Amino acid sequence: MPTFLTEVRETLAPKRTDRFGPLPPLLVAMTLVTGLVDSFSYLLLGHVFVANMTGNVVFLGFAVAGAPGFSITASVVALVAFGVGSVVGGRIVQRFGHHRGHHVAVATATQSLLLAVSVVLALVGSHPFGAGVRDALIIVLALAMGVQNSSVRRLAVPDLTTTVLTLTVTGIGADSALGGGKGSKSGRRLISVVAMFLGALAGAALIIHVHVAVPLVIALAVVVVVAVVSHWSGRSNPPWTHVDD
Repeated sequence: MPTFLTEVRETLAPKRTDRFGPLPPLLVAMTLVTGLVDSFSYLLLGHVFVANMTGNVVFLGFAVAGAPGFSITASVVALVAFGVGSVVGGRIVQRFGHHRGHHVAVATATQSLLLAVSVVLALVGSHPFGAGVRDALIIVLALAMGVQNSSVRRLAVPDLTTTVLTLTVTGIGADSALGGGKGSKSGRRLISVVAMFLGALAGAALIIHVHVAVPLVIALAVVVVVAVVSHWSGRSNPPWTHVDD
C-alpha cells in the first residue's frame, strides 16, 4: 500500500527532480480529455470514436456486416482524419521534439485550435446533428486526437498513453502479486484508468443533463491549461525538457 500511494502521489505531484517533470499530471489531464471527447463522439456522432482507433476498426467491421447503429462513413472519416492528425503531430515532433516543453506547448496549442472549432460547430449545429455538421465534428476531433497521440508517443512517459488502456489494464494484472509480479506502477496505471472513466462519466452526464457542447468546452479548457503550463514550466530549459537519447 505505501508503494501504491507513493506512485499515485509522484504521478499527480512529481518532484522537481523527476525526469519527466510536470508531464505525468499533464498527461493524466489529457487522458481525462480523451474520455470527454470520446463520450461526445460515441453518443452524438453515430457510434464512432475520435481517439480510440481500435474501436473504430471494430465498428467498421460491424458496419460492413450491416449491424444497425454503425456507419461505414463515420468510421472511415474518423480513421482518415486521425491519420492526418498523426501526420501533423509527427511534423510538430520533428520540429520541436528536442525540447519537451516546446513540443507539448505547440502540440496542445494546435489541439486547442481544433477543439475550439469543434465547440463552435457543436454550439451552432442543431441537435441531433445533420450529416454535414456530424462529419465536420468527427474530422476536427479526430485531427485533434491524432495530434495528441503523436505527441504523447514521442514523450514516451511510461504507462501514460492518454488513449490506449488495454496494455495498461494488462500491466495491472500481469505485474500484480497474483500474476507473479511485484505490482510495480499499479498506482500510475490505475490513475490512467480512473481519469479515462471520469472523463467519460462527466462527458455523458453533461450531454444528458446540461448541454451537448459542454464536454468539448471542458476538454478545450483542459488542453489550454496543459499548453500554458508546459510552456511556462519549460521556458527556462529545466532538465526534464531535454529528450533522453
